Amino acid sequence: MKKWWIWVSMFLVLSGCGFGEEQDVKITVDAKIPIDGTSPSLQLTRKQVYTGSLVLVNKERKLHKEAVPNDIIDLGVRDELTKGFELLESSILLSEKVARKFGEMVEAAAKDGVHDFRISSGYRDMSDQEQLFEEKGEDYALPAGHSEHNLGLSLDIGSTSGPIDQSAEGNWLKKNAWNYGFILRYPKDKTNITGIQYEPWHFRYVGLPHSLIMKEKDFVLEEYLAYLKDQGSIQVEAGGETYQIIYVPAYVPVSKQPKVSIPSGSKYDVSGDNIDGYIVTVLLTNIL
Repeated sequence: MKKWWIWVSMFLVLSGCGFGEEQDVKITVDAKIPIDGTSPSLQLTRKQVYTGSLVLVNKERKLHKEAVPNDIIDLGVRDELTKGFELLESSILLSEKVARKFGEMVEAAAKDGVHDFRISSGYRDMSDQEQLFEEKGEDYALPAGHSEHNLGLSLDIGSTSGPIDQSAEGNWLKKNAWNYGFILRYPKDKTNITGIQYEPWHFRYVGLPHSLIMKEKDFVLEEYLAYLKDQGSIQVEAGGETYQIIYVPAYVPVSKQPKVSIPSGSKYDVSGDNIDGYIVTVLLTNIL
């Protein structure tokens, strides 16, 4: 009986079964945001087009210097942020916010018996990226400013037990990373859209509820941003919360940019898409 249970446990770990729960996602198109005469208005700036957790960085879209968050830290000297996982190198840089979210995810994985995580790469500055591009060439690297590693919101995740796509850690991430705001940025079946070969180790933080919507609709970031622009406004129930997500086109000149009204007392986030618009995400849970 004991041997039988051990084999079942090993199967669950290797198959990714039994980890966490699938989050239900309900999307309502054209839902109206609850505002009245007392609702505050946001004045969006041109700079915000190029900053935030949803900015697109790829071969066509180069990041602006404003996109790099101001909380980049060296995980190698922050032991309190590396509990539960290893670093491949003594110095790995990353946004502190993303590092904390990753730590929460690793802690949840440990409760499922999955605990051999390793961060192999994080943020790279432009000079490091340019050097990497010169060494490896365009087949294996991107020019400075076109790599997500220049953004500070992406990281390469490995396993100390073997290749990530053949490990319990990789299987756990496939099933659960979305619940913590992370997405697999370069999946195997979307290479024609991302322009990047399958990278089972490369994860990007986009935050909630965006990661859950992308999982629900099987979108990569390029598709998700196009979807939001096409819909204009959607209301989303996900992870026990209700959100309104509004796409706002960027006007030129910025003096013509209309203000965006949000419900009084609501929490909100603004991210640009690094193209021509803004995504305003409003938490409605305590407003409706």
